[in-house]
Amino acid sequence: MSRIPALLRSLTHHRTVRLAGRTAAVAAQVALFLSDPGAAFADTGEPVFLAVNSLPVVIGNLQTWLMGILAAVATLFLVLAGVYWATAGGDPAQVDRAKGALKNALVGYGLAVLAPVLLQVVQGIVGG
Repeated sequence: MSRIPALLRSLTHHRTVRLAGRTAAVAAQVALFLSDPGAAFADTGEPVFLAVNSLPVVIGNLQTWLMGILAAVATLFLVLAGVYWATAGGDPAQVDRAKGALKNALVGYGLAVLAPVLLQVVQGIVGG
């Protein structure tokens, strides 16, 4: 029994040494990054022009992002529906949960398909 406290002290010491080593490594990396400010103040000497896109370009980009996000979320719900259905094992509550997830996936895919139409309506409202 007297060996257990010594073993725990030994383990605690090793953990402390590892933590100190990791902390020192992170501190060294931060110091290295902060010691070379040349990249932060780099100047090419050329003027920088910030351009704003026109409304049709912004709506087109929004359409692309919206369709991608909706399709990704719908795919996630489709996968969840498959997992719920496969693990249902005849449980009616789990099957209903799978059906609900499948319905959400179909709604998501429908919205992804209708996204261009909805954004055209928005573009017509704002006058683009």
